Amino acid sequence: MAGTNPISAVLLILITILVPPIGVYMIAGCGADLFVNICLTLLGYFPGHIHAFYLEYVYFERRDKGRIGQINTKRAPGVYSENIQHGGMTNYGTVPT
Repeated sequence: MAGTNPISAVLLILITILVPPIGVYMIAGCGADLFVNICLTLLGYFPGHIHAFYLEYVYFERRDKGRIGQINTKRAPGVYSENIQHGGMTNYGTVPT
């Protein structure tokens, strides 16, 4: 996680360990990813963790690659949030993705 704030990443991981849907909400917002994670957490605590940590991995990986100029145009499988797909980087319409 080069270039990321390690304190915020560790805090996000600790929150995700305790309650996975809150960690997903922090990176994806209220949407399909949060709904899927809530369902997985209700069905079993462990599947909710796997899903949450997968989303966080994709988010941080794409954010770090975006900061050094490596833009990934392929969508990550099973991720519905555009915020996670783009690593939190906003596109203002000047560069097509």
